[in-house]
Amino acid sequence: MTTGTSQTSTVTLSNSAPAGSSSITVTQITVSGAAFKATTAATLPLVLAPGQTSAMSVTFSPTSAGTFTGSVSITIQGSATPTVVSLSGTGFTPGTLAISPSAINFGNVTIGSSASQTASLTATGSNVTVSSAGWNGLGYTVSGITFPVTVLTGQSVPFTVTFTPQTASLSSGSISFVSDAANSPTSATLSGTGVQPPQHSASLSWTASTSTVAGYNVYRGSQSGGPYTLITLSPQPGTTYTDNSVQAGITYFYVVTAVDSSAQESVFSNEVVAAIPTP
Repeated sequence: MTTGTSQTSTVTLSNSAPAGSSSITVTQITVSGAAFKATTAATLPLVLAPGQTSAMSVTFSPTSAGTFTGSVSITIQGSATPTVVSLSGTGFTPGTLAISPSAINFGNVTIGSSASQTASLTATGSNVTVSSAGWNGLGYTVSGITFPVTVLTGQSVPFTVTFTPQTASLSSGSISFVSDAANSPTSATLSGTGVQPPQHSASLSWTASTSTVAGYNVYRGSQSGGPYTLITLSPQPGTTYTDNSVQAGITYFYVVTAVDSSAQESVFSNEVVAAIPTP
């Protein structure tokens, strides 16, 4: 058992002689062994009639690792030799549990996506039995480990922490494992920052018309050669335009027309292509 703790066992004294036989008298009870002691015992001398029993408690309290032996010696009046009950027990020093890494940092993670990291539990000194885990912090989950689990000395048990940010902000947390290790509970810190997904746009520019114009209309299509859809609400006065309504991973095809004061449009300009990256 673990050093620094105690365990109590019962030793029962009984007079097994048949009814009508004489009583026996216990005059002395001695417990030997550095890790053993009597915690409850009957008042001596103890007289036991035939068939009668009496219980005493012996406590084992190891102070160091190793095997301990002892005995309970019971002296009965009129007997030349004491009755001896052997005692034995093994003490062990509890192991320690470590989490690697002790600080799990996810960095920047886009809202709507997830990032996972693998960490591990390692036992030192002796085997460690982990009974449960708890964690906190917005967006964190733990998987890949089932409790209870025994981590053997010098070996590791992996687990996975996943961060799924819900807001564009820093999220701090921690994970803690409860075990029979000397340093239970054992904890690691969690950190990660949620960031907004990138906002894409397509910036266009063209050469001004040599004619007198009121502005320019911008058209967009999903395939080369059209068809095209007008995306400007009114003629643009300058020769640049930024399309903020594009989506990641899609390729767009643009043309421009010149518009005069009578709202007459020119033919389409040469087509330009904008490939929007992912994400």
